[in-house]
Amino acid sequence: MRTIRAVIGATLVVASFGIAVAKLPPPPPMTDAQKAAAEETKAKAAAAAEVAKQQQAKAEDHVAARYFAEMKAKGKPVPVPQMAAAAPAAPQAPAAKAAAPAPAKK
Repeated sequence: MRTIRAVIGATLVVASFGIAVAKLPPPPPMTDAQKAAAEETKAKAAAAAEVAKQQQAKAEDHVAARYFAEMKAKGKPVPVPQMAAAAPAAPQAPAAKAAAPAPAKK
């Protein structure tokens, strides 16, 4: 009996949520300023992700180098690394400043 009540309650919640969402109007189209801001935000997020990726690789290399140094100091056999160290990426020019925004299509 409790299971049936729980199923009925969950069904009512899902149905009422569906009705509430169905009544919402669609969002208005983005203006040129909003599109430019969205592109800028996207570029900043991509740059931040690239920096985080480089920092992660640097930290991993540091930890691996420390591990190998400690194992050599203890006199234990050091396994051969499975991968070569990642080559540092060349710094890139900001894409947002180099590319002009495209004209709006109507």
